[in-house]
Amino acid sequence: MDTGTGTAGLTLSGLLAEPPAGPPRATVVAVHGGGMRAGYFDGQAQPDLSLLTLGAQLGFTVLALDRPGYGQSAEQVPDGLTLDEQAAALSGALDAFAERHAVGRGFVLLAHSYGGKLALVTAARTPGLLAVDASGVGHRYSAPSADRKRLRRHLEWEHNWGPLGLYPPGTFRAAEALVAPIPVREAAEVDLWPEMFEELAPRIDVPLRLTFAEHEAWWLHDEPDLAELTSRLSKAPVVRVERQSSAGHNISLGWAARSYHLRALAFFEECLQALA
Repeated sequence: MDTGTGTAGLTLSGLLAEPPAGPPRATVVAVHGGGMRAGYFDGQAQPDLSLLTLGAQLGFTVLALDRPGYGQSAEQVPDGLTLDEQAAALSGALDAFAERHAVGRGFVLLAHSYGGKLALVTAARTPGLLAVDASGVGHRYSAPSADRKRLRRHLEWEHNWGPLGLYPPGTFRAAEALVAPIPVREAAEVDLWPEMFEELAPRIDVPLRLTFAEHEAWWLHDEPDLAELTSRLSKAPVVRVERQSSAGHNISLGWAARSYHLRALAFFEECLQALA
C-alpha cells in the first residue's frame, strides 16, 4: 500500500507492509538509491524476493520511502535536497510515522547505494536509531571523478547490475517503473562523499552492517580498503562487513535478494536482543 509521511511541509510517498498479527518487533525503514524509487525493495519479478513481504512475515513493519526529490515529493522539491537536508526530512518523517503507527522497539534503517549514504548521515546526526544495514555503499569510489564522468554513459549498466543472470526473468521490464531522474542537488554531491564520510564516520554510534555484492563495481572493497573503512567507524559498537555472493550492485532486485534480506533482518534481530 502507499503511505504519505509529511514533515515540514514535505510529503514522502512510499510503500508500507505491517505484520499480519500483533504489534511489530521494530520498524524497518528502507531507503533506496539514486535513480530508483521505494519499489526497489518490493521486487515484482519474483514475489519471494520482496523485503516488504518477508519483513512483515517475520514480525517487522517495513516502511520503504521515496527519498526527497522522488515520488510524490518530486513536485515539491524538483531539484532534490542535499544529504543533510534529506537526513532532516527523514528524521521528521519517522517522527510523523510514529505518531500514527505502532513502531515496536523503534526504527532501524536498511539502505542501498545513495540511500546508504543517507542512512549513514542520518545515523551520525540523529539520535534514537537502533541499527543501520546498508548495501552498495563504501567510502572510496573505484574510479576517479573524471573517469566516472567519462565512462558513466557506457558503464552505468554494468556498474549497477553486473551479469544479467543474477536477476530473475522480467526484472528489467518491472524495473522501468522504478527508475526516476536523479535530482540535480543530489547529483552535485556525489563527488563530495569521501570527505563527508571522513567527517561523519566517527560520529556513528549505532550497530552497523555493510554488505558488498560479489560484482560490486562502484566502490573499492578489497581487504585493505575495508580495513580503512572500518577503522573510521570508531564509535559504532558493532561494525560488520559482509559480502553477498552471486549478486550485483542492485542486490534487492536479484536472485540473492532473499538471502540478503534474511541476513539483514537477522542482524536487526540480534540488535533487538542486545537491547533486552
